[in-house]
Amino acid sequence: MTKITIWNEFRHEKTDAAVQAMYPEGIHGQLAKFLAAAGFETTTATLDEPEHGLTDEVLANTDVLLWWGHMAHEEVSDEVVEKVHQRVLAGMGLIVLHSGHFSKIFKKLMGTSCDLKWREDESHARVWNVNPSHPITAGIGEFIDLEKEEMYGEHFDIPAPDELIFVSWFPNGEVFRSGCTFARGNGKIFYFQPGHETYNSYYNEKVQQVIINAVNWAKPTDNLRPYYGHFQPLE
Repeated sequence: MTKITIWNEFRHEKTDAAVQAMYPEGIHGQLAKFLAAAGFETTTATLDEPEHGLTDEVLANTDVLLWWGHMAHEEVSDEVVEKVHQRVLAGMGLIVLHSGHFSKIFKKLMGTSCDLKWREDESHARVWNVNPSHPITAGIGEFIDLEKEEMYGEHFDIPAPDELIFVSWFPNGEVFRSGCTFARGNGKIFYFQPGHETYNSYYNEKVQQVIINAVNWAKPTDNLRPYYGHFQPLE
């Protein structure tokens, strides 16, 4: 059984009544609910736990890590970020959600600012499936319509994705590369944009299906990590 850890900052839910109403068990709680129902062995971790809940033991027992953060990126310790980085290089999958684009771990893995345009205008969004043969899009159809979602707009300062999966459109004209895959070392990474804390995107069945599909895609393979360093001749 695939073992997943859902990391959530868990700050908005403690201070903002609108977020508390939308996600009474925390964003991590809502993610854990549908991921556990999909058959994954699911645990959660949050910022204010010792080592942010990401101890060596937790990371060693994580096949895929999901990451949601927003208002406290700089409070994540560099030591924990380095441990997560090394686990991704060794083969752990990483799914970065919504404002996690600005997390230390995503910026470290991308090597760029990961900045973008944004606006909260209470408008809907359409997430277009531009890679319909990809396993992350299985069961999704041509697009996902979201009742409300925060506008994220180009330019999104990331390296060119290995695979572009989704492109979102917003009614005031912006577009955004909202679903992107990357490989780093032996690890697979998926960035997925929907998930503003006051909107109901994580209750949307198609958004849930994308995340479930992404976990199955990102889980470790049996591929051995290459040997690095001084190397004796084989011949």
